[in-house]
Amino acid sequence: MSISNAINIADFEKALKVGRPPNIVKLFPNSKALIVSGKYIDLAMIQKGNAMAISANGRNNFVIRGALRAAQKANAVLLIEIARSEGGANAYCAVNYWNIARQVDALCNEMGILIPVAIHADHYGIKKEEDIPFAKTEIPTLFEAGMTSIAIDASHLQDDKNLLANLALNPLIPSWAGLETEVGEIKGTLGLSTTAEALFLIQGLNAHNIFPNWIALNNGTTHGLEASGQGIQVDLTADIHNALEPYNVSGAQHGTSGNSSDRLREIVSKTRTTKANVATALQMISWGLEVNDYGNAILDKNGDFIKVANSGVAENIWEDMLTYAKANDLKAGNFKKLNLPFENKLLGQPQEIRERMIQRVENFIYNMLINVFNAQDTAQLAINAILAANTYDPGPKASRIEDPAEWTKEKIIEKAALISSDKGPEGDFDD
Repeated sequence: MSISNAINIADFEKALKVGRPPNIVKLFPNSKALIVSGKYIDLAMIQKGNAMAISANGRNNFVIRGALRAAQKANAVLLIEIARSEGGANAYCAVNYWNIARQVDALCNEMGILIPVAIHADHYGIKKEEDIPFAKTEIPTLFEAGMTSIAIDASHLQDDKNLLANLALNPLIPSWAGLETEVGEIKGTLGLSTTAEALFLIQGLNAHNIFPNWIALNNGTTHGLEASGQGIQVDLTADIHNALEPYNVSGAQHGTSGNSSDRLREIVSKTRTTKANVATALQMISWGLEVNDYGNAILDKNGDFIKVANSGVAENIWEDMLTYAKANDLKAGNFKKLNLPFENKLLGQPQEIRERMIQRVENFIYNMLINVFNAQDTAQLAINAILAANTYDPGPKASRIEDPAEWTKEKIIEKAALISSDKGPEGDFDD
């Protein structure tokens, strides 16, 4: 594939020597893949200004390939991620927390990828306090396997317990790693995040010398297939980001599938968002389903997906997938559970079929990077930041401005009791 002239090869070689975190160096000592801390992705987007990096959920190998090729073509930094529900201990994808870095590294070397890439453990979910002891055991294994960034998602809990879970788990996260936190579970228009909730979480972390790169909100969007009439509430997002300005935290936008390109451009131009997750759209695109301009699957009059002829997976494989879905009562968003049983069958298709799956993802992501997210030409910015710091860790973006004496466990509980909070209904709101 062609290599963008915007990347200085000498700079790339220097960045390769100093910019890879120690876990990556240990795992891949002879690699030519520039796998970096998520911090550098955030910094590159901040320097570009009004730009978001795609955080592509690598639910299958074809999505990872297509995302890397698109970012290389756009000379854009990239995050490849997998969520706990997708790739954790009870995964519905063959790509998982423990093999995703190896896949990304291998593919970067195979395809000659030069752009900086972060490997992100998305939605490391803490749904109850009893999850914390297990998380303390499991989180270190993710970094041992090559993660360079993580999202601690305790947004299912009340505000004090969310903050306390973040504080309890932070010692397990390398100081050099990218860090995302979350307030407000992603439930569409239900349980919308508030400025008070976001400030409480970020101020409490700040008091304990924890400075997240990103905060994710419930700002009106949904995970999965459903296009909401409201979609992302841009003004709400901007108001919360502005309130958080003294703490120098960027926004992470979840649930981009189902929001129009115009709405996503508004998020880029009017908020402090530097990371946008794209998951369901990429899965559907790789399979060859008919989608609208922003990747939302189009359904026929019977509510079924429409397979584009001679696109995506082979027709006989698609029929097998439909048969499996029917036998297991999988509908709409739950088609995501086809990933695990069919990954090897998809990888066993002829090269020309695999290539058309990859190309479809590449085309979609390239368009998003260039025409929606304003992410083009950020790769060299990240490389420049690595060279300026001369290390894999650029350090925190913020400094402590909150008094730790005001954020003891007892005072955290007292402060949280004063927040008017609506977490929305109970239910399964995984990505």
